[in-house]
Parts: sequence; structure tokens; C-alpha cells
Amino acid sequence: MGDLTTLFISVGLSEQKAKETLKNEPLTSALKNAITQACNIRGATEVDKAMGTLLYSLASRLKDPKRLGFLTENIAQRKICTEQQLAAALEFVKTHPQDPLSQSDFDEACGVGVVITPEQIEDAVESVIKKHKEQLVKERYHFNMGLLMGDVRFALKWADGKALKNEVDMQVLHLLGPKTEADLEKKSKPQKAKPENEVKAKKEEAVLNGEDTAIEGKSLMEQLRGEALKFHKPGENYKTEGYVVTPNTMNLLKKHMELFGGQIRTRFPPEPNGILHIGHAKAINFNFGYAKANNGICYLRYDDTNPEKEEEKYFTAIKDMVEWLGYTPYAVTHASDNFQQLYDLAVDLIRRGHAYVCHQKGEELKGHNAPPSPWRDRPIEESLVLFERMKKGLFAEGEATLRMKTVMEDGKMDPVAYRIKYTPHHCTGDEWCIYPTYDYTHCLCDSIENITHSLCTKEFQARRSSYYWLCNALDLYCPVQWEYGRLNLTYTVVSKRKIIKLVESGAVRDWDDPRLFTLTALRRRGFPPVAINNFCARVGVTVSQTTTEPHLLEACVRDVLNETAPRAMAVLEPIKVTIVDLPEGVKSNIQVPDFPAHEAKGSHTVPFTSTIFIEQSDFREVIEKGYKRLTPEQPVGLRHAGFVISVQKVIKDAQGKVVELEVSCCSSDKAEKPKAFIHWVCQPLVCEVRIYEKLFLHKHPEDPAEVPNGFLSDINPNSLQVITSALVDTSVKGAKVFDKFQFERVGYFSLDPDSTEDKLVFNRTVTLKEDPGKI
Repeated sequence: MGDLTTLFISVGLSEQKAKETLKNEPLTSALKNAITQACNIRGATEVDKAMGTLLYSLASRLKDPKRLGFLTENIAQRKICTEQQLAAALEFVKTHPQDPLSQSDFDEACGVGVVITPEQIEDAVESVIKKHKEQLVKERYHFNMGLLMGDVRFALKWADGKALKNEVDMQVLHLLGPKTEADLEKKSKPQKAKPENEVKAKKEEAVLNGEDTAIEGKSLMEQLRGEALKFHKPGENYKTEGYVVTPNTMNLLKKHMELFGGQIRTRFPPEPNGILHIGHAKAINFNFGYAKANNGICYLRYDDTNPEKEEEKYFTAIKDMVEWLGYTPYAVTHASDNFQQLYDLAVDLIRRGHAYVCHQKGEELKGHNAPPSPWRDRPIEESLVLFERMKKGLFAEGEATLRMKTVMEDGKMDPVAYRIKYTPHHCTGDEWCIYPTYDYTHCLCDSIENITHSLCTKEFQARRSSYYWLCNALDLYCPVQWEYGRLNLTYTVVSKRKIIKLVESGAVRDWDDPRLFTLTALRRRGFPPVAINNFCARVGVTVSQTTTEPHLLEACVRDVLNETAPRAMAVLEPIKVTIVDLPEGVKSNIQVPDFPAHEAKGSHTVPFTSTIFIEQSDFREVIEKGYKRLTPEQPVGLRHAGFVISVQKVIKDAQGKVVELEVSCCSSDKAEKPKAFIHWVCQPLVCEVRIYEKLFLHKHPEDPAEVPNGFLSDINPNSLQVITSALVDTSVKGAKVFDKFQFERVGYFSLDPDSTEDKLVFNRTVTLKEDPGKI
């Protein structure tokens, strides 16, 4: 290990970088082999740091290990000398998976032997500055110098980047002279006129963003504004690592900027084949929130390219959930809106030699080691005719596909662009029998809608290179794809396929069963949307993959409901209590504050007579150490009533169960202060209460190591308790579906859609914060 550390440091890695490299076994092996081979080729005991840097970059970026020797040899022979050449070399071996490689084609593709003289650099920079001179003189050092570098790079693809930058800096200095104080000042943004109701507007925005509740760290909007510092600015796509620049890129970006003036444009693109879940909440907040935080726009675009799985209820539910979380789409669009344009582009792709019609079967194409297509090199005109026949329905399903001539980052070769499906489409009916795939559709729809930041989860990172490839192959404006980590929760599943199995097996009622973590289920359970947004903020908008405990989400829910859910009193398992000596003239109605800590926020009245009901758990026949509530020897106070009650008689049924207590009462002003005050109800409404616990017994029900027999075997038998004869005070009588309450000392509850005029149904949203020392 020590020898390898020394070896890696000798080729230019820092000690820390060398130690990090050693933690990655494949990278360590590849880098060691590359250094050893390079030394052997050069007949030396070590390589210089410039070559070492290229070898490290090669080892860390190469997807196909069998090409390591070939590329190392070209670096050792100093055919590949720059990062630009190495990037081209990696692209060449990725797009030429067959053996043997042509050295002459490789040399041409990678600029081997091309010499760029200082005179050529000087002439190219002079030409570019002349082109932008008018704007340069006008904006001086506020001008986007990246445009100059981009133009020069197009002219001299294989020139050394440092040499180019030095020449650009020198000629700009010669033209403009040294920077003045005005040049050093930050470019100010125009101030918008403040609205008359600015205070109200800010407050409403704070509520929407969850800033009115106490959350750890920065608010969601603050975090999303911060992300702008990491992302490229609109029009500066080419500055992003991995972005592919073509001779027409700058013209396309310039046209985009002229049309949209630097506006942030994002999209949320769900597939309408299921209900959104808690992970989508992060995606919604990331896409809509990033646009909102930076005065941009966000589309809701349905990725409706698979008519077999799409239903109207999913289209409706997705839009409902986006709006429920507090976001309004700039526009609602569909991938199918662009079917004709996508087809025309596919024809263009074939004409350009980048796609072909293939007859390999679906089972042959599965996995990452599928055999090469024997139809890859079929004539362009033949593919055009066959693709037209596909469109006209002259092939059976699975008999032909259109495939793209590219290799994805995970090594998968020639992804499918179009397949045949004789299924009517939700929007287009029977107009089409060929449908585009995600890999073909997504980037092109982003381009058509002029998206600036294509934000998606980490699993799409393997599709980034094909995303850029397709836009560039068709010479279209190319957005930038950024990946972030998915949000996962323990004790649940979110896969659409697995939720369908839960529904079909009867483990849950439907997609909105409150034990699930779909957004419709969380709404039904009573989770406020602002609490979900706060949870996303607390988890953070980082790119790291996160698996979080449900109790963190529940804590955010309590924070919001504590401030927004009015109090009521409810008894889930009642015992009748008769007050035998209630004084005459006692008020028949008692005023109860909706929020005891903020009485100015309102109140409600509840009746109070000699017959009340309390919780069974608030009475014990035999007093136990630490028990502070009602016993024959221990009185207790009634919340809000102003009375202390003492047991006079315990009445039992034939089985010996306590069914009624007769008690005496005394004004709390005159009685000794009791050890506890309990809640109660009088002349209550009978209601149904549903108590929810975790749906699964194990943290990771999909993990075979934890649950060998599969997630369906891990259902918690006590995940739902239904209490059909709970009692609640009359203050909730006019409640609407999804209205939320804190039942004092019991928990937070929400009115379920199953409620009727005759019987209310409440779902327990979350429990109250419990004091560990409280009995």
C-alpha cells in the first residue's frame, strides 16, 4: 500500500488524492497498470507529471477496461498530449467497440500529429476579437470572455488551452487597457418596482416556501438560489464539464439567449403511469423551486410515450399534486405534443447516418452485453423506407425498431429510439403505431422547449452522454443535464409495480392508502404540503443519495400542525363519567381556545353537563408509582372546565369491566392542585378514527438480506387500527375533508374523504411530541 502511494504521488497526485484513489480498487488497478505499461514503453522507471495526469484521467474515466492498453500506449508515445485529445480518444473508443481499432482513424479523430503554432493562435484570437470588438469595447471587462474562448476553440480544436487563454488575455488587455474601478465593480441587476403590498406578498411567499416554520439550516428557496452558484448560467452551457461543443454550438446558444434573455427554464417530466411519491416531492421542489427562486419558469411535461401504461387518473393526479405542493406550471405539455416533430427528426437522424432500422428481438437487446446488430450498416435509403413502413403499420410489434448509433455511458450500445405498439394513445388516439423511447424523446423535448437546466435523478447519469450526443447529432440547441440524488425513505416501497402488488394483495386499499408514501396518501393522512416542502429543505437539495427515516418527515409535519391545527378534544376509548354533585348555575357551555398558547387566534365552545366521557387509560383502579391520572385515591383536573374530580363509585358490567365512574367535583380554585389535567368530551359526536403505524416491519423491506421472502411477507399486521366508536367534541362538526386538528393529548388528525354527514372519519396524521418522562 505504501509503495502504491509513493508511485501515485510520483506521477503528480497529491498525497490525499493518492490515498483516496487507493480506496477504489478498480481505479487503483487501472492506474497502476497504466503507469507500469507507460514506463515499459518509454524504458524509464517513472513518467513525468504531465503524462501522469493524463494517465490518471484515463484510468478514472475509461468505461471499457480492455482499451486501457491501447490508450496508454498512445499517451506513452506522446500521441495523446492534452486533455482535449484524451477526451476525443475516450469518445473514439466508446463509439468504436469492435476490434481491431483503426490507428489511422484514431489519429485523425484525436488530432495526433497536429501542430498548432503560436502564430496560428495569435491569428485566430485576433480574428475572434475583431468579430466581437464592438461589444467588447462597449461592455469592456463585463463582456462574457467565455464567448471568445469558445470561438477560438472552434477554430483551433487541438491547441493548448492555456496558450489560448494567455493569448486572449493579452490581446484583450491590449485592446481595452488595464481594468478601471468601474470594470472591477459587479454588474448591477435592474431593480424591480416593489409591490404596494410587499409585506403581505413576502409573508405569503414565506408560508408557501415553509419559511414560517422553524426548520434547521436554510430555507428551500435560499438553498435553491445557492444552487445557481454551482450551475451554469443560461447561455454558458459549454462551460459545463462533459458538455459536447460542436462548430454550431455558440450560434445555437446565441439564438437561445436572443429569444429568452437568460431566463432560467426547467421542467418536471413525470411518466403518467402511476401516482407521485415522496421522492417526486424532492424533484418537484428542485425543478419548480429552482425556477421560482431564480425568477424563471418550469413546465409540467408528461412523458407520455408508453400508451400501454398511461391512464387519465394519473395525468389528473400528477397535476393536482404539483399544485398541492404550492407550484403552478408555466405550461402543461406532453411529449406527445411533439410526435410529428420527433418523427421528422428521426428521419433526419437516419439521413445523417446516425440511426438505422433493426430487426433484433427485444430479448436479444436486454442487458449490457447484447450482440452487435447485423443491420447497423444497412444503407440509409433502406432504413428510411423501412422506418416509413414501421409508421404505416406494416410490421408486427417487436419485428422492427429504430436504433441510434451511439454508446451510452454504461456501455449499452445503440439504444432504441422507436418501437412498434398497436395501442391507442391517451392524447393522439390511433394516429400513431410507433412511439419514441425516453432516450430519444427526453433531450429533444428539452431542446424544443428551450430548457436551460435539465434536472434529473442520479440514475439518469448513464444517459447524459446520449442526451448530448442526440441534440448535437441533429444540430439542435442542447440544454445541460444535471443529476441530483434521489430521496428515499425507510419502512416503505415507492415502486409503482410494487404498490400495485400491495393493492392487488389487499395489503393496502389503493394508491392513496395513508400507510403509503405516495403524495396522495400523505395528503389523505393529513400531511400539510408546506411540511413536505420543509422536509425536502431539511434533507437538502444536494446531489448525494439520501435514505431518511420517516420520523424526520413526521417532525416537519408536527412543526407545521402545531401552529396551524386548531385544538379539539376527542376520546378514543371512552368511559362514562357522571358528576354527582355538579353545582347548580354552572355554565352549560365552556369557551376553549383553538390555540392555548395564542388565545387571540380564536376559540370555540363545548357543552359541559353532569355526564362526560374520559379515556379509559386516564383511570386505574389501583394506583401505581408514577401514575398521575385518576384513581380512587387520586383526583384529577378537567382541562378548560375549571373543576377537579374525585372518584366516588366504580361501576362494572357482568364481566368485571369498568363501564362508568361516579365522581364528585370541586372548583379548581378551591381544590389542591392535582397532579394532572385530563381531556374529556360532553354531548359528543360519534366518529371513526383510523390509527396508522409503519406498513412494514423492517427498515428495508425490498432488501433480500433483511426480508428473504420478499416485501409482501413483511407487512406489519398492526399497521392499521380502526376505532369505530370514538367520541369528539362538537367543534369539528362543520369540518371539510382534509381539515386538520390537534386532538388534545392524543395526536394530530385529519378528516378523511370517507366521512359522511352522519359519521365523521378521522385519520391520525402523527402522534404528539411525547415527553419521555411523562406517564
